[in-house]
Amino acid sequence: MTTINYSKWDHIEISDDEDDTHPNIDTASLYRWKHDARLERMAQAQQKKESFEKGYLSHKQKLEEVKRKLKEADAKRELSADLEKLKIEMSDLEKQEAEWKKKEEELMKEEKLTPLNIDTICKEGMSKTLINKAPPPPKQLTDEEKADRQKIFVDKHKSEIKKYGMMQKYEDSQQYLSDNLHLVCEETANYLVLWCIDLEIEEKHDLMNHVSHQVIVMQFILELAKSLERDPRSCVRAFFSRIKIGEKQYQDAFNDELEAFKSRIRSRAKAKIDEAVKEYEEEERKKRLGPGGLDPVDVMETLPETLRECFEKQDIELLKTRILEIPKEEAEYHIKRCIDSGLWVPNPNDKNITQDDQDEEEEEFYEAVE
Repeated sequence: MTTINYSKWDHIEISDDEDDTHPNIDTASLYRWKHDARLERMAQAQQKKESFEKGYLSHKQKLEEVKRKLKEADAKRELSADLEKLKIEMSDLEKQEAEWKKKEEELMKEEKLTPLNIDTICKEGMSKTLINKAPPPPKQLTDEEKADRQKIFVDKHKSEIKKYGMMQKYEDSQQYLSDNLHLVCEETANYLVLWCIDLEIEEKHDLMNHVSHQVIVMQFILELAKSLERDPRSCVRAFFSRIKIGEKQYQDAFNDELEAFKSRIRSRAKAKIDEAVKEYEEEERKKRLGPGGLDPVDVMETLPETLRECFEKQDIELLKTRILEIPKEEAEYHIKRCIDSGLWVPNPNDKNITQDDQDEEEEEFYEAVE
């Protein structure tokens, strides 16, 4: 028969419902005082725990950052004073890691030895949220599968993502993401990045700057989860707690990344605009091509000044005169290019002219001039 361990109930703090009090003491006031004192101790313990968590989180992030820098320096095989400095910093952080572990054990021991009471025994029993601390590695998707997944997610949650992107206060963003944990993912960040590019192209610079801030918030949450090897949804509160504290090093890193991101958005938007202009100009150039496949604009720009002036003035007689002023081979070359580009139409009434006919027309034109 299985036995049940009741030892955890041996030390229960029940000071506010005891009946053994002195008759001259106001029992109700005594109960309130003891209860208030216990609540204050619980609040202090909770504050101590939160302070530990924030400090340990900061330490872990510094440790990951130094590891990353050392790995990059090792890959480049750098030997410098900076590398030695990183090694020393890494050694110090590893020593601090042992101290943090010791503090964690002491904190857990204190919690275990804290007596149960009416406020800790009575808990809401039908409401809980379970988030895996270390989710299994995601399946490696192909680019096509990623694109399909992105499209499905955006089609379903586009309005929710945009609502988050328009928020201004950290408190509002934290509450909204806590209520909509499915938005804490790469797909949300990807859509917001594309939205920022579109806003910059549309010259809505202020709105682009605002949405960019929300992008970096999301990316910092995702990076925090990655460094801690945790589900991103479990890192929402940790990120906002730290950013609202206003630690200078962390705030500076956030602001630097935000400015760099906005710069990348402006560069990408400019590249897309230049690409669109180039495509438009290419389409227009194709429309201008003459019967021989040459662009009349290009041909006009390469004509000798004396001949170009004739076409600009649309003066045929002047053209005939100036053709005779240049060598025959050069004149034939320019005449052929003018015909191939449509600047010169040898026989405008004959739309079915062949290449042989065109060559004959060029020769006749030159002979007529002579």
